[in-house]
Amino acid sequence: MAGRDGPAAALVASGIFLSRLAGLVRQRVLAHYLGLGDAADALAASFRIPNLLQNLFGEGVLSASFIPVYAKLVAEGRRQEADRVAGAVGTLLAAAMALLVAAGVALSPAIVALLMPGFEGAKRELTIMLVRIMFPGTGLLVMSAWCLGILNSHGRFFLSYAAPVAWNAAIIASALLAGVGRGPEGIAVWVAWGAAAGGLLQLVVQLPAVPGLGRSLIPSLGRGVAGAGTVVRNFGPAVLGRGANQVSAYVDGMIASLLGTGAQAGLANAQLLYTLPVSLFGMSVSAAELPAMSAVRGPAADRGAAV
Repeated sequence: MAGRDGPAAALVASGIFLSRLAGLVRQRVLAHYLGLGDAADALAASFRIPNLLQNLFGEGVLSASFIPVYAKLVAEGRRQEADRVAGAVGTLLAAAMALLVAAGVALSPAIVALLMPGFEGAKRELTIMLVRIMFPGTGLLVMSAWCLGILNSHGRFFLSYAAPVAWNAAIIASALLAGVGRGPEGIAVWVAWGAAAGGLLQLVVQLPAVPGLGRSLIPSLGRGVAGAGTVVRNFGPAVLGRGANQVSAYVDGMIASLLGTGAQAGLANAQLLYTLPVSLFGMSVSAAELPAMSAVRGPAADRGAAV
């Protein structure tokens, strides 16, 4: 297993590197057209607010709750049971995202008022519009994390971590197209639609590879699927842990909204830069190790954990 983990971590790091590089290009393009004005602040906030769904239900939480169960079943050769678990988790996640996205769109004014208390007037109205556009795309990004869990459990690392390049590319393309003859507010709206389309692209890039790995995926609500119950039970602590970790980030955003024009956009640019080393090195190792560790967790380990 040790021989496989090095190449796996390298594949994860390569995919993350490409997606982060695309993210740097994205931010450079947005800074070129929007600078650090009100539209840039509104756009940065509109990325941050719907991202709550991805932070609480996306890659990190699904990796912690879904991969250990699914990868273990696959390693034990219980492929049909593994597919039933994956189908149930995908169905429950899609239903949850549909409800939460609808709630997010409907409650956008209240959410913006709570998380961006310093935004007023036209800036607040623009932020509300952008948040409503982006919420559905963020729900699709969460579903792409379900694909990531399946792909990683089968040792397919590069595609899932390079898939965000498609999301960034859609945003960059929308900014370049909108930058011809439109003002900052118009560009921000185009970018928001580009982000929503990018969420779909990121899912579509990974989705075709899933049926070949999960040969009998059947949507269900998880009734009678023991592994699905384990994933749901693991989900709660993972969400709480992830949520506690994200509180400071949203406090930072709230404080930035109370500062002068450009603070919100400047904060987003800085966060992209200082999180790059952690994403490249720490995340690549942990992402590659998790499926391997889950796969070797057999009956002896279960008995040891129970003692």
